[in-house]
Amino acid sequence: MKAMDQPAQATPPAGAPAAQNAMGQNTGGRKRYSTLVEVLLDQGKLTTIQSDDISLEQIRTGKSPDTILEEKGYVSEQDLTEAKSLLYNIPLVDIDTIGASPEALAQVPDGIAKRYNVLPFRLDRANNELQVVMADPLDLQAIEFVERKTGLRMRPSIAPVSDIQRAIAERYAQSLSSEVSQALKDTSSFTGKKVFVAGETDKAIASGEVVREAPIAKIVETVLSFALKSRASDVHIEPMEERTRIRYRIDGILQEKLVLPKSVHEGVVSRIKILSDLKIDEKRLPQDGRFTFRSGEEEVDLRVSTLPTVHGEKVVMRLLQKSDDMPSLNELGMVGLAYDRVQEAIRIPHGIVLVTGPTGSGKTTTLYSILNKINSPKVNIMTLEDPVEYQLEGINQVQVNPQAGLTFASGLRSFLRQDPNIIMVGEIRDEETAELAIQASLTGHLVFSTVHTNSAAGALPRLIDMKAEPFLLASSITLVMAQRVVRKLNPDVAEEYVPPAEVLQDIKETLGPVFEQYLQKKNITEADVRLSRARADRPTNASEYHGRIGIFEVLPVTKEISNMILQQKSAAEIEIAAAQSGMLLMKQDGYIKAMEGVTTLEEVLRVAQT
Repeated sequence: MKAMDQPAQATPPAGAPAAQNAMGQNTGGRKRYSTLVEVLLDQGKLTTIQSDDISLEQIRTGKSPDTILEEKGYVSEQDLTEAKSLLYNIPLVDIDTIGASPEALAQVPDGIAKRYNVLPFRLDRANNELQVVMADPLDLQAIEFVERKTGLRMRPSIAPVSDIQRAIAERYAQSLSSEVSQALKDTSSFTGKKVFVAGETDKAIASGEVVREAPIAKIVETVLSFALKSRASDVHIEPMEERTRIRYRIDGILQEKLVLPKSVHEGVVSRIKILSDLKIDEKRLPQDGRFTFRSGEEEVDLRVSTLPTVHGEKVVMRLLQKSDDMPSLNELGMVGLAYDRVQEAIRIPHGIVLVTGPTGSGKTTTLYSILNKINSPKVNIMTLEDPVEYQLEGINQVQVNPQAGLTFASGLRSFLRQDPNIIMVGEIRDEETAELAIQASLTGHLVFSTVHTNSAAGALPRLIDMKAEPFLLASSITLVMAQRVVRKLNPDVAEEYVPPAEVLQDIKETLGPVFEQYLQKKNITEADVRLSRARADRPTNASEYHGRIGIFEVLPVTKEISNMILQQKSAAEIEIAAAQSGMLLMKQDGYIKAMEGVTTLEEVLRVAQT
């Protein structure tokens, strides 16, 4: 077979023992294996008792070890696939990390892809090769059929069959690939304009003639429409050496969804630049712009950033929904004592309320939610942001412009002459801004801001590092909250399960006394504790997670905490004192949400592990 010419890809017909031994030969220092059972035994995935059971079953029924392993469920699908990859010396692919290439998908009809569990993901026209991922790369009949159908040599990789089936259902069903594939065909017909020939296209591109034509405009429109449908917060268009990949940040996770030929990259970037009122002939410097996109009834603002890289200009577009419905703190995931403490803090007409966390942890959304709640015609609310992400009616929002001299510090100084009641400063990042924020709070203003620290307690020593006087800090800070965002489990595919003993022990140790309080509140025993996860048999088009929710720790600055600030105690000491007075740590809040079935324990550990 053509597909098997390469040594690394060579695979024999299934059931040929001598050939399978050859596949396990020690190439490049790899250990030699003869059977799947041998691999799994060596990896500790199978016991000798299970191995003997498989041998007896094989003698008794004549079934292959693969079939027996699947029937008996001795190992997971992932473990079995990894063992096959090692035994047959075939690359193992994580499907989530490979984008959908419209050109590759167009080579294999969806009916054939579903029948043979074959997912094409890259087309190499230079070598006449089609890279595919298969559930069974030893299926020579399938390989021969697809090669004859496409006229291309197949280069197979392996992945779990459930992952392949899910990806086939998603990628062939979504309009993203099919519509872009058609647009790419149309693009090749615009030969008269030589759209993508370097040096000959600058004039045409600068005039906007080329990028307004249907094919490129259609690609950009399809990319943005899919972003809206998939609830993406960001779109990354990234040039690589031989291709352009498009990634979407969905529920906080970047996912590669599309691969474009490098030839269309310049046209796509120029189209976005024209929409954003950017200089399309400036490719050496970063640029920022905005435009509005409408798809059906939905309308979204896009904040565009371009950056020159070694392979061309990278574009990142942040989607800012034009919605009047700002989520409440409860909807963001803040409940119980934490919610009560925030409500109490924002009723005080002066002081500083800080929100901390890394970039992308939802700090701005939380602040907007608070401002939206306290907004009324009776108060003058002013915000200083970088940039203004959502426009709130009745609030005076200002975007910083360092090039013009409008920084957080200079803007805050000007705000104090505008008779504000409430001020929001996007971020306290230097000594001058910290000093002005403290002075504003001490002169009767309620100040909201953010600081980049990992915990609520860590914000206080951080401000002291910025030369803030401890005695002023102790009198001005009202409350500090830290947060992260976790993905919510899709309720349509969720199932409960009994946590293993070691997981339950970890929950008890993490929650401490809170664990017993939780059991009493729910009127259950330790044996009744359940966690949730996505069902293994969920439909191929159903995602494991849908939407996001916050996990919080809220630290009110009590008299005890004020004294600790004056004594310049460490963040760890402040955190211990706050926990003793009832503060729930972020990880604890996440564990409780996992026990409530809102998210999974793995998701909480992903964002809150310390």
